[in-house]
Amino acid sequence: MTLERWRRISEWPMIGAALLFLGAYSVQVIADLPDSAGTWADDLVWIAWAVFVADYVVRLWLAPNRGRWFVRNLHELVILALPALRPLRLLRLVTFLKVFQNRAGAALRGRLVTFVLGAAALLVYCGALATLDAEQNEPQANIHSFADALWWALTTMTTVGYGDRYPVTGLGRLAAAGLMLSGIAVLGVVTATIASWLVENVSKETATKTAEAIGQAVEAVDEPLEEQIRTLTQEVTRLTAALEARTRGAAGTDAP
Repeated sequence: MTLERWRRISEWPMIGAALLFLGAYSVQVIADLPDSAGTWADDLVWIAWAVFVADYVVRLWLAPNRGRWFVRNLHELVILALPALRPLRLLRLVTFLKVFQNRAGAALRGRLVTFVLGAAALLVYCGALATLDAEQNEPQANIHSFADALWWALTTMTTVGYGDRYPVTGLGRLAAAGLMLSGIAVLGVVTATIASWLVENVSKETATKTAEAIGQAVEAVDEPLEEQIRTLTQEVTRLTAALEARTRGAAGTDAP
């Protein structure tokens, strides 16, 4: 068993675990369930966490260079080990985006648009969820409902930033920083995609108009050229006939 083969085998199970975690975590945060009523959701979160831990251990074991792999994936260990960073486990959904992109179609632009739209929606939802989890029980916070969190996430990711809602906790601000950077990246991809589409359409239109202009120019040149060829052909025919007549006349004079 190699690390790459394990990644292929565990791809869908890890997506299932991430979606399970997202569902249970969403219920916990949005409904703000007390400990007595949210036992089932908490159990699901722990089950998903156990799957994440098992996947981490297996990948570490299968890594060709375990020391280097451990250092490069130290952030995953921190996210798994610290309960305060529980919202960051939502990053597991990036795997879902990758699979979704691979099945989005053959055209590059189609895959890109699908990936960007999916990433934007997921970023807004997860950013709002993580920030609400950090802010809703803070006395000085002004984000108390999921609607407030969604509004804040949208204005933050699009870099509008009205300032009517903002995080006050450290974890909330960390989520805000990640959402800002991710939003800039997503908007950059959207802008580049639209610009590429416009340039391609303008290039096609320009190429079509250029081809039409060249065709018209060739037709305009061909008309007098054909006339000249016709005139030259007639002249050659006339000269040939005159030469033949002179030749026959000379032959008749020389006869006895």
